[in-house]
Amino acid sequence: MMSPFLACLSPEGDVELSQYLAGWRELLRFLTPLGSVFPFATSEAFVKVTTLEVCILGPAALHYESLANMATWERQAELLELQGTAPRDQARASGSRTLLLSLRALRWSQLCLHRVATGTLGGPDAGVQCGDAYSTALAEHHPWLIRQAACLAILALPSRGCLLQLACPGTRQADARVALAQAARVLDDVYNRTQSLLTRHCLLQLA
Repeated sequence: MMSPFLACLSPEGDVELSQYLAGWRELLRFLTPLGSVFPFATSEAFVKVTTLEVCILGPAALHYESLANMATWERQAELLELQGTAPRDQARASGSRTLLLSLRALRWSQLCLHRVATGTLGGPDAGVQCGDAYSTALAEHHPWLIRQAACLAILALPSRGCLLQLACPGTRQADARVALAQAARVLDDVYNRTQSLLTRHCLLQLA
C-alpha cells in the first residue's frame, strides 16, 4: 500500500500525481473493511481521486504530471476557482481544489492509523481517537448533517484490537501496531510535502 505513496515523493521536492492517486486507490482498498466510519469518510475521497484521474489521463495530461506543474498551469490557464466560491459541478472543479480536498481526507486517515497504532492500554479507545482525528482534520469543512452522521459511524467502530486484526489479519497485535505506525509515517510525509506545496502556490484558500 505504501509503495506508490513513497514513489510520489520526487527527489526534486514535488509530488507525482499518478503515484499519489495510485497510493490513494490502495489506501481506500485497505480502509474499507475496517469499519463503517472509514468508507463513510473516504467515499468523498474516492470521488476526488476519480476526478483527478480524469485530469491526468485527459487531453491536458502533460500539465498534470506533478502538483507543481498542475498548480502553475491551472493558474496560467485561469482554471482556479475564486476564493470563497465552489463549482456547481464537482466534476468540473480544478485539479488543485480537488487535490486539496483529498489531502484533508488523507490527513484524517493518517491520524487514525497513527492513533490506532500507538494508543496505550487503558487509554482512549480507537473510536474516541478516530473521532478526535475527524474533528482535527475534517469536521470544520463539513456541514452539520455530515458531522452528525460521522459521529454515528464512529460510534460503530470496533475496538482497537479488532481494528488491528482487521488491518493485519493473522499477525500479532504488536506486529500490526508496528506496520500501522510505519504506514502512518509515510502518509505524514506525503501530507507534509503536499501541504507545503499547496501553501507555496497559494492554493489553501480554494476550499
